Amino acid sequence: MMRLKIMIGLTVLVLIVLNYSIYQKEEIIDKGETVLLELAPVDPRSLIQGDYMRLRYAIEDDAFKTASSVDIKSGYMVISVNAQQIASFVRLEDETPLADDEKRLYYHKTYGGVRIVPDSFFFQEGHADKYQNAKYGVFKFDDSGNHILTDLADQP
Repeated sequence: MMRLKIMIGLTVLVLIVLNYSIYQKEEIIDKGETVLLELAPVDPRSLIQGDYMRLRYAIEDDAFKTASSVDIKSGYMVISVNAQQIASFVRLEDETPLADDEKRLYYHKTYGGVRIVPDSFFFQEGHADKYQNAKYGVFKFDDSGNHILTDLADQP
């Protein structure tokens, strides 16, 4: 009987944690600031996985030029957001406070460059035409720097 109560208690705890995580992500989507990351050329579709697009961002190349000279595997880069909401690389995070138009974006360094996650976008079957000319990843950022990829866009 005691094991049953413990199992029920743990199940309820897991459900509470999962629902709170979902709630946080929904808050970012609803109230977050929109930021566009320019996409870099990459093989756009995966034939094996279905309606899925592999993403690479233009600022990864700029960040790699700086990150390749430091011995840090992952961390935050600082991006600046212009009036059209398009982000550009500024620097790797240091002790400098962020300006009003700057945001923190998590990266990790690989052998071939710098990666920003998410690096893929799944879409509904049959909607490939909508995304094939995408030039920007549409992100929502909250005040803490948490971000979610919400869409792909052809123009700002």
